[in-house]
Amino acid sequence: MIDISALRALVAVEQHGSVVAASDVMGFSPSAISQQIKKLEKQTGVTVLERSGRGVLLTERGLALAGYGRRIMGELEELQATLLADPAKPSGLLRLVAFSTACRGLVGPMLGRIAAAHPALGITVLAEDPREAVQRIASGEAELAVVHNWNSVPLVIPENLVHEDLCIDQADVLVNSTHALAASTAVEPEDLLDETWISTPAGAICNEALLQIFAGLGKVPNIHIYDPDFSTHIAMVEQGVAVALVPRLGRPPLPDGVVAIPVIRPVQQRSVGVVYRKTMTASPNIRLAVNMLRDIAAELPLPRS
Repeated sequence: MIDISALRALVAVEQHGSVVAASDVMGFSPSAISQQIKKLEKQTGVTVLERSGRGVLLTERGLALAGYGRRIMGELEELQATLLADPAKPSGLLRLVAFSTACRGLVGPMLGRIAAAHPALGITVLAEDPREAVQRIASGEAELAVVHNWNSVPLVIPENLVHEDLCIDQADVLVNSTHALAASTAVEPEDLLDETWISTPAGAICNEALLQIFAGLGKVPNIHIYDPDFSTHIAMVEQGVAVALVPRLGRPPLPDGVVAIPVIRPVQQRSVGVVYRKTMTASPNIRLAVNMLRDIAAELPLPRS
């Protein structure tokens, strides 16, 4: 009989690329993971890992066994999320990943409502960019993610995941109230070519969205400041040292010295949605959280699709 824990260890090694990485995710020591792998090899009579430099690779038999393992883990997860769960009583632990502005604008209000109406359901939250969040859902490190998908920077969703839309968010250019564009009702990319910008770090999706604004003009924005926190962007605009592209979702009230101007041709929008594994589709915890997030999104002053 194959031990499920040993099979889960092999799947973790395949997904994360090494015994050490698998141990970090599973919360065990590398030695414990290695022992599970040895147990699996003894139970099956086949070698599942082979040395490759300082790391390991799955053998052909190991890859086949990991494939079976993923399917078995998925079926067990679906069983626990449906037949063994009471749809009227969401409970247990839901691990959620969300980008920072969604944490402020959507997840925070949801946590308050769930704590009041469903105290048996615990929720942990990790703030991460959508690409990292999707990978955590795909690998089983979390159950639900709130992600965004810019119209200019598409987000890739693996086949084993489900994506549901929540709302449309829009980004504005923020300028100081003394700026020459402050009285404008809208701006186009051509109007912004000579500006000094503050941006999220290079490689972040919102940074790529900013770069895409100027792609059709064959230019790149003049970015002098990189910071992951949009609150810092607002503060820098207030000081008059930069302009910024800041989404409306989770955006605090702007200071008197900061003006928000819509960008047109193209309008800077991103779709906000949730991602979870297909095996969790009928989970009472997932359905409660998704429906509550959708209700909260509908109450916000955001563009309607």
